[in-house]
Parts: sequence; C-alpha cells; structure tokens
Amino acid sequence: MSIEAIPAEKPKRNYNVLFGLTLLALLVLLWIVLSLATPSFASGNNIANLLRQGSMIAIMAVGQTFVIITGGIDLSVGAVVGFATVVVAMMINAGFPIWLAILVTLLVGVAIGMFHGFGIVKMGLPPFIITLATLTSLRGIGLLMTNGNSININSDTFTAFSRNSFIGIPNLFWMVILVGIPAYIFLHHSRWGRYLFSVGSNAEASRLSGVNVPRTIYMAYTLSGLCAAFVGVLLAARIGIGNPTQAEGWELQAIASSVIGGTSLFGAVGSVHGPLLGAFILATINNGANLLNVNSFWQRIITGALIIIIVYFDGLRRRGK
Repeated sequence: MSIEAIPAEKPKRNYNVLFGLTLLALLVLLWIVLSLATPSFASGNNIANLLRQGSMIAIMAVGQTFVIITGGIDLSVGAVVGFATVVVAMMINAGFPIWLAILVTLLVGVAIGMFHGFGIVKMGLPPFIITLATLTSLRGIGLLMTNGNSININSDTFTAFSRNSFIGIPNLFWMVILVGIPAYIFLHHSRWGRYLFSVGSNAEASRLSGVNVPRTIYMAYTLSGLCAAFVGVLLAARIGIGNPTQAEGWELQAIASSVIGGTSLFGAVGSVHGPLLGAFILATINNGANLLNVNSFWQRIITGALIIIIVYFDGLRRRGK
C-alpha cells in the first residue's frame, strides 16, 4: 500500500487539536497572571518586544520540527543564524541590493541543510554528529570572516523593517504568519508532509511503501537550514549588525519550543501550531521572569524542567499505545 492511500488518523488529529488548545489556554493564562503580577507586562511596548523575541525562535522551531518528525535533530540552527547575519551584513555593506543579499543568505541556509542531508544519507553520520560539527565549524568560519569583530550594517532601509509594525503588529510577527501558513499546509495537507511522518515512524517500511527516504531527509534538513537562515536575516535587521556569535544557544530554545509544542523526540509526532505556541510560551516565561527580576538561571531551569516533563509524558503515551 502506498503512503498516499493511508487515510489520516482521526484520533491523532483530534489529539493535536486538543493539545494545541491546551497550549493556547496555557499561554493566555500566563499572560493574565503576569498582567496581574506586574503592570508593565501588558504595556504596548512590552507586548511588542515579547512578540519580536518569540517570533524568531518560533520560525526556527518550525524548521526544527520538520527534522524532529523524521527522527532527527539539528543542533546547528543557532550557528546558522549567526553565520547568516554575517553573510547578509557583508553583502549589504559591499553594495549589493538588499533583495540579492537576502536571497544569497537564504541559499546559504539551503546549502547547509543539504550538506546535513548528504552527511546523514551518503556518509551515514548520525544527525547529532553532523549538525554538531556544523555548529562548531560555522562559528569558526564566521569569526575568521569577520576577524572576530561585529559588522555594523549601513542600510537604514534594511534595519527599519524589523523595528516597524503593520496595523499595530510588529513586522517580525507577520513573518511568523508568512512562514507558518505554508508550513502548515506543507506538513498537514501534502504528501511530502505525510512522508516526513512516515519516515519518522519507520524508515524501512516507508522505503518499502515507495517513499524516497533519502530525498525526504534532504528535504527536512534543507527546510530547517532555510528557516534558520531566514531568522538570521531578521536578526541582522533587528540588531543592525552581523556577528557569528549571535544566537548562541538558540538551537536549544528551538528544540525546547518544538518539544513543548508536542513534537515527539522519538519522531513521527508533531505539528506546526504546537511549536509556534511553544516558542511564545517560552518567550512569555522569559519576559515575565525578567520583569519580576527572577534570576536568569531559573529561566533555564524552568525550560529544562518543562522539556523533561513533556518528554517523560510523551514516552508514557507511546508505551500506552
């Protein structure tokens, strides 16, 4: 039986909807509690800042989700973001048109993702190893390109976009919608999305069913690299500099957002809306903790505890099947 002939699993879809509503309720509850705990949380400036903070992690989490659904992991996305800020900054400062600088930067992300696919499919390397190697290498390459310095971007047109809003909503949040809608259609309403779930469930059975497993793995890591490079462009526009050390640790935030959003680290389970909500839940926790003067170390502890709890219950759910 080909994978196109396999009907959608209604219980799983209902579970995804219910889990998504639970995450949304949790996010609303956090906003209500923090609004009561500190008046500055509900201010327009703080909400806009929170949306900008969460938006970039949310886009990274979507790309990470594609990879995790296949049973893989991409530890390089934070380094890709930092490297992308350098590429786009150098090209803009060299006089290239903004659109061309952005396009080349996105293609760099695509190339990195394809390299990961090559390492996994052709070289037989574990995803953890190949993406960890890229993480360290890209940081070093970026530092060599910049001599360890930051590159100030000399284009006000480029930097203004990330700081402006449209109908009162930050432009960066609109970028989440721009990425989220096609990502949702791709993952949940296309055969390629079904292939991702199939490979994550059982790669050998998928191959016997006619799925091109290597191509699916290439696709997942390419999309992850593309999302990370796109975030690098947005980050460069927001801070106005290119710096290879930017976004350090963001790969963990992307993974955490995806896991909190219901993506199983065991593969074959995930959605688009879950990681988006997970990213904004994390952003809300961090934002609220800063406003309440909670030690930043506790923020990391809370994030780690959330991951442990959710992965634990995900394991229980899998064993209960």
